[in-house]
Amino acid sequence: MYFDQNIKLLRTKKGYSQQDLAESLNLTRSKLNSYERGVQPPFDIQIDIADYFNVTLDGLVRHDLSKLTHFKLSQILKGSEADVRGRKLRLLTVSVDANEDENIEIVSMKAQAGYTGGYADPEFISNLPKFKLPFLPKNRTYRSFQIKGDSMPPVSEGSWVTASYLQDWNDVKDGDNYIVVTKDEGIVFKRLYNKIKKEQSITLVSTNSAYAPYTLHIDQVVEIWKFETWNGFEF
Repeated sequence: MYFDQNIKLLRTKKGYSQQDLAESLNLTRSKLNSYERGVQPPFDIQIDIADYFNVTLDGLVRHDLSKLTHFKLSQILKGSEADVRGRKLRLLTVSVDANEDENIEIVSMKAQAGYTGGYADPEFISNLPKFKLPFLPKNRTYRSFQIKGDSMPPVSEGSWVTASYLQDWNDVKDGDNYIVVTKDEGIVFKRLYNKIKKEQSITLVSTNSAYAPYTLHIDQVVEIWKFETWNGFEF
């Protein structure tokens, strides 16, 4: 658990003293000091601290924020990360190279069953194959997924779609292509239509007319990745 070191990290990175943060949270400095020294606060205070820093409680407790890249940590400090509904940070587990640049992890068809359960597991992610695409902008997080089926021509089965992580699902643009990681259907590649604000759902459409469109409630969605490029080579 990383709660104590994470709140200290976020506080110091923001340039706050213990007294500053304690007053903002309606705590005494001594109580905040004890939390930073490993004393577990009541659950409601944990939630207040997570809300204050705009992160999920799970992220604050289970993830070592000091291991994030400078870019990812700066996003947290700016409050620009979002969860699936655009409210809070859902930490994305990534791997980095020796220069602290993020890798592009490769999720093959064989690995996809494990990915839906291991997407937040640093060990699982670190064991995925990795590669680089130097022409992609460096201010995004990318992952490459191998495509199943024939529902999205001209992208054929076995091809690799490289996509960028979508932090706020409200940013899904109608008619654009996305990788959707779902709880029950695994990983799918579809053209999406955004119905989140009105119906809390997205509509998934294939470019192959033999496949009928269908609607998925956002509670069934784990991750969304925006299409960037694809290729047919083998890793």
